Amino acid sequence: MTTEETTTPAGSGRRALVGRLSWGLADQAASSVTNFAVGIYVARSLGLAAFGVFSLAWVTYGVVLSVSRGLATDPLVVRFSGVPDTSWRVAVARSSGTALGVGAAIGAACLVVGPGLGGRVGPAFACLGVMLPGLLLQDAWRYAFFAAGTGRKAFVNDLVWGVALVPAMVVAARVGSVAAFVLAWGASATVAAVYGCFQSGIRPRMTGAREWLREQRDLSYRYLVENVGVSGASQLRAYGLGAIAGVGAVGAIRGAELLLGPFLAVLMGLSLVTVAEAARVLRRAPHRLARFCLLLGGGQAAAALLWGTALLLVPDRLGELVLGDVWGSAAQLIVPATLGVAGAGLGTGAAAGLRALGAARRSLRSQLFASACYVIGGLGGAAVAGTIGSAWGVAAATACGSAVWWLHLRSALRERHQDLFREVRTP
Repeated sequence: MTTEETTTPAGSGRRALVGRLSWGLADQAASSVTNFAVGIYVARSLGLAAFGVFSLAWVTYGVVLSVSRGLATDPLVVRFSGVPDTSWRVAVARSSGTALGVGAAIGAACLVVGPGLGGRVGPAFACLGVMLPGLLLQDAWRYAFFAAGTGRKAFVNDLVWGVALVPAMVVAARVGSVAAFVLAWGASATVAAVYGCFQSGIRPRMTGAREWLREQRDLSYRYLVENVGVSGASQLRAYGLGAIAGVGAVGAIRGAELLLGPFLAVLMGLSLVTVAEAARVLRRAPHRLARFCLLLGGGQAAAALLWGTALLLVPDRLGELVLGDVWGSAAQLIVPATLGVAGAGLGTGAAAGLRALGAARRSLRSQLFASACYVIGGLGGAAVAGTIGSAWGVAAATACGSAVWWLHLRSALRERHQDLFREVRTP
């Protein structure tokens, strides 16, 4: 065999990997630009307090999204990445139906609870309930396309959402309420969700949700608890911070997150494909999994630190042009927020490895520990030093959580090696 023959497959595999990662980044860039535009528009249109109310609805959506991903799309990515098209289509019909069912069920609960909350919060939550099915289905298509290795379709779907968002935001600005912005954001996502049905040629099967949950229960329920631990911790921190320091503090935290938006786009874009890629590495070259995870996590942490350093050089005039009145509060949080994101980025490399290994128990333990640290650090810091204390508390919490993720990955890799050694030794 010639040198060219031996190196071509490896080179081709690397090019395919780069291509899939590139589409993941492009897709998340489109999604994050959409989210960034919504955040900036709402912050400038409604002011700090109303932006805080919108942020509470946003965080609640994140919790519901985590439920949907744990039950529907995370098992899909782990078990149906790179499988034959027929198997993928059957699985996607059931998983997308599960996501749609989660949106309908929790959306109905929001419609019941929302009117009782009163003020500006109640209508915002009621409108979120109406929009949840479309929001969750749109997200389900993204994960389905990446599981199939067709990230280009996910990118196009997010572009459709962004285009539909423009006229919706204009109408919402004329109305001038938080509820109107929630409706505009969700309605444009629903347009993209419907378009996803045409892209895939698949109709979500809500009737297949029960069968999907039964078949994937060994992974889905652990991933559900794990994901809700992440988003639930964010929600508890947001609600607790609002109670301790006021709704304006929630808006300031969200403003700092918006400043980190471009890097978070990279972080989340990679997360769309890293589990699928780690699963491929495990199948083809299992000895390279640890190195893959280390490069992934270390690269994301370094990128976060570079972006945070750049933010410190932004003049106040430019910051006020982007965030309006929110800039002054958000700018004070850049350093701790950057360190927090860097710590989280480092941990995602280990998290991808654990999921690829199917080590759901270890993954769950790691996430529960990290989430507990996040809540304790965020609220404990808020009680001691308000908004800035909460930001520093979260930065310390993410560092501790990342360390636990890597300890569990090392243990899981050692266990796998020992299991393989026993299989070889067994006659």
